[in-house]
Amino acid sequence: MKKRIIGFDLARAYAIFGMFIVNFNMVFGNHHDDSLSGKFLVLFSGHSSTVFVILAGMGVALMTNRIREYTLEDRKRLRHIILKRAVFLFVFGILFCCWWPADILHLYGGYMSIGALLVFMDKKYYLVTAATAIIIFHFLLLVIPFETGWNLTTLEYPDFWTFSGFIRNTFYNGWNPIFPWFAYFATGLYLGRLDWTLKKTQQNVFLTGLILYLFVEGIRYGSTFMDLSAETREFIYADYIPPVLPFLMNTTGFGMMLITGFMFVSQYISEKAWAIDLARTGQMTLTHYVSHLSIGLIVLSLLQGSHYLDVMSRKNTVEPIYILLYSGLFFILSMYFSKLWSKKFKQGPLEMMMRRITD
Repeated sequence: MKKRIIGFDLARAYAIFGMFIVNFNMVFGNHHDDSLSGKFLVLFSGHSSTVFVILAGMGVALMTNRIREYTLEDRKRLRHIILKRAVFLFVFGILFCCWWPADILHLYGGYMSIGALLVFMDKKYYLVTAATAIIIFHFLLLVIPFETGWNLTTLEYPDFWTFSGFIRNTFYNGWNPIFPWFAYFATGLYLGRLDWTLKKTQQNVFLTGLILYLFVEGIRYGSTFMDLSAETREFIYADYIPPVLPFLMNTTGFGMMLITGFMFVSQYISEKAWAIDLARTGQMTLTHYVSHLSIGLIVLSLLQGSHYLDVMSRKNTVEPIYILLYSGLFFILSMYFSKLWSKKFKQGPLEMMMRRITD
């Protein structure tokens, strides 16, 4: 494997592990737990999903990185493949919503559809589009109350399956709506167009991410000494819902630092067997995303001695330390599965199905 790809896939492996923690904690956790382990689990909230979307954008950029060599026919073919994969993820994700209401796959389909239109443009337009997505979202905040359609007590969206509710949820106030979440995907497109073999690239991306991250954290720390309104504090400390500007800047900065870190470290561990196994796990994120939200949730429900539907209605909770241990164990099993599967196949089960349908 190329070192560059190893670093990219290591970052995806981290993202899927973080998503294990976030989703298991969302379903089984006590969200009012102030213990050290409870606070540790909350650290993964937001960061894992945002890193995932940034990496998805990078993946599309890396897939189409020989722009100068492509003929017009090549570009049409690649754009067609991206659009077919977008349709696959959208349809699969909509079906998966029947099981997991907070699905992100159908939204990936949305991100990729827009990305397919931009992919062969100059990379500066990716950043312009990212900024545009953020501006549109904040404009919508002024027009439509964010809580519209939500039952924030149970974190349910009752009118998701209505036309107006689906459009609103998808583009504005769902879990990972196109506005502003496409900004992460567009940022990934931009990062994927950079030459990661250059140390200067890694340094610049890391430094930019660090500045974004520290800027927001500095504002949050400084706000503790200021007499601010409740609305202003809510804006500064917003976490995932709604994804306002400070959250977007903070998580984008974190993602840039994390990805750069894995790219840098991969230069020294790319030949290690355990690093290759982790990279293989990162290559099967679609499979592991679906498996942890199906097999993972069902098994933990059985271990808890309750029915899955009872858990989804929040009738039971699991201690944070056990969620962390279970997430780690499930990740290790996922990594072992990836190792065994890759001995016979190049892609994971769902990745293989998607490519056979769309390529």
